[in-house]
Amino acid sequence: MPEIESSTVNVGGLNTYLSRPEGGSAAGMLLLPMITGIGAQVREFADTLAGHGVTALSWDPWRGRPSADETPMDVLFKWMAELDDEASLAEMGQLLDYLHADLGCQKVGTIGWCLGGRFALILGGIDHRLANVVAYHPTVPGTPYPNHTLDAAEYTAQIQAPVMMLYPGGDDLVPVESFQRLQAALQSRAEGASIVHVYPGAEHGFSARFRHSNPVNARASHLAWPQAVAFIQATTQVE
Repeated sequence: MPEIESSTVNVGGLNTYLSRPEGGSAAGMLLLPMITGIGAQVREFADTLAGHGVTALSWDPWRGRPSADETPMDVLFKWMAELDDEASLAEMGQLLDYLHADLGCQKVGTIGWCLGGRFALILGGIDHRLANVVAYHPTVPGTPYPNHTLDAAEYTAQIQAPVMMLYPGGDDLVPVESFQRLQAALQSRAEGASIVHVYPGAEHGFSARFRHSNPVNARASHLAWPQAVAFIQATTQVE
């Protein structure tokens, strides 16, 4: 495993967490966090990817507000309701530019969890530079939230890169009909592999450590993460 270097980096006014193999790498990933933002677990995800040779840059949906790990959940939900689709995607595009132009990455993908999972699918349909899209339990409810102005399924159908999407069978936020709509959009594509995981009984956000007191979630996370890492390595490898 390579040595890694990690730090908080300001990218054109955007707060980010950067973790990469010492000296950088040609493989890159843009991480789109869950509601807790760039908390301890997302930093660990980034460090793990860096340890596997992938430069990992994490978007901060909360724009440098106090540590999400120390913020009450009701406040985080308020912040989430204020997120603007178009503005958030513009920030992600800026970070993809940074990964390519400033960090020297040649193949860059994106991985998101929950709210970040939804954004990963939409970003994949918009920005065809992406080498992959990984969407962990994307938050695409049956009735869109008021600030969900873009249709995730519509953009999912436009993704050209290989996609891995992971759905928990016990998801109480995303009904199975929404998952099936996303899956149909993936499988309607003329190009780009579709790898779909279903974890029966697992809950929304099963990858979050605080949900691992439920052994179904812990088992799902333990099984899913190594496969996601292998998929990322395979799709960002520069020949």
